[in-house]
Amino acid sequence: MSDMTNRASLVGVLATCLGLAVSAGDVIRAQQASSVAGLARTPSVRAALESAKTTEPQTIAQQIQFCEVPAPPFQETARGVLVRRAFEELRLKNVRVDRVGNVLGERPGLSGNPRLVVAAHLDTVFPEGTDVKVRRDGSRLSGPGIGDNCRGLAVLVAVARAMDRAQVQTPGTVTFVANVGEEGLGDLRGVKELFAGDRASQIDRFVTIDNAGISITNRAVGSLRYRVTFKGPGGHSFGAFGLANPANALGRAITKIADFQVPSQPRTTFNVGRVGGGTSVNAIPFESWMEVDIRSSEPGPLAELDTKLRRAVAAAVAEENARWGGHSTVTSVIDLVGDRPAGSTPSTAPIVETAEAVARELGLVASLSEGSTDANVPMSRRIPAIAIGAGGLSDDSHAPQESFDSTDSWKGTANAVLLTIALAHP
Repeated sequence: MSDMTNRASLVGVLATCLGLAVSAGDVIRAQQASSVAGLARTPSVRAALESAKTTEPQTIAQQIQFCEVPAPPFQETARGVLVRRAFEELRLKNVRVDRVGNVLGERPGLSGNPRLVVAAHLDTVFPEGTDVKVRRDGSRLSGPGIGDNCRGLAVLVAVARAMDRAQVQTPGTVTFVANVGEEGLGDLRGVKELFAGDRASQIDRFVTIDNAGISITNRAVGSLRYRVTFKGPGGHSFGAFGLANPANALGRAITKIADFQVPSQPRTTFNVGRVGGGTSVNAIPFESWMEVDIRSSEPGPLAELDTKLRRAVAAAVAEENARWGGHSTVTSVIDLVGDRPAGSTPSTAPIVETAEAVARELGLVASLSEGSTDANVPMSRRIPAIAIGAGGLSDDSHAPQESFDSTDSWKGTANAVLLTIALAHP
């Protein structure tokens, strides 16, 4: 892909001279498709794709195995042990766990470059104590996290397995990563660690495998997450009645947030996801809190929504204090607990066009989309990055009744295999 732009320019000039309606982009896409098609016809790559299909039952079994080991936020270690063992069994090199809990293993290339990272996150949104038993009914699996992201983890391992069985050799080195901290207040800490400091300059391309379906996410939705705490003197619900109440201030703030008007383009959203506080039903709380998530794929609307949130909190506090005549005072503190950067990889970028060419070669339809994934971090640093689905169909993500339909799910595995091999070439 390194000299593709120059070749496209030359062919584009020739086409113009001949009066043909051919753009440089058309030429690049044609070259990309030809390159991927040629790669797919090589014996070792054909064998890897066949392995992806024939070993799909093993991939499904591993998906279930991963899912039945809890991985609540900040408690991914036990699931990481399983992935590390799988990496070691597949003879990946330098298998290790870094300081934040990411599990890494390398498949060295013949020349080392390009340096590709393929990742999938370990964690789920479900708290400690959640029943993670997976139930199977024909092709349908049900269980918390079965699609997001046990499927991604299983396909991550399946890619390494297919390349190992087919003895695929690539010019570039592929680093497989099962990372922590993608969900909730994890704040992308696993991938932020991968790209911290000068380590960012050691990664040329990044792909994260997240959830099910066949898709290419090339636009990163940014988000800010806050814990807003309301504080007051507290007291007995009868004896101290008349004090300003932090819970009331919280309620006033939520009402104001619920009435926010946001643009549909770029899509901008808000959510009060958790609330808490208080000590007893018959006590005015001395503290109440909420956690709020605001998102947009563009920084401008996100900044505007941030301002609205702060104004709503300030107004809620003022109204609660005024309601009780200023005899007591409620205060508020807004703490930033999550910052997921926005960004994008252009649709004309080689990594995106390669992903599209791979899908077409396999007879799949992969639409471009936006989302909030581990790819946000490299995208925000302008490192070529995308997120892809792992095949099959997932429903009710982030809900206890989450399910995954494995019908033809091997196609997602094959897509990830061919894409990894293609991106490990210059």
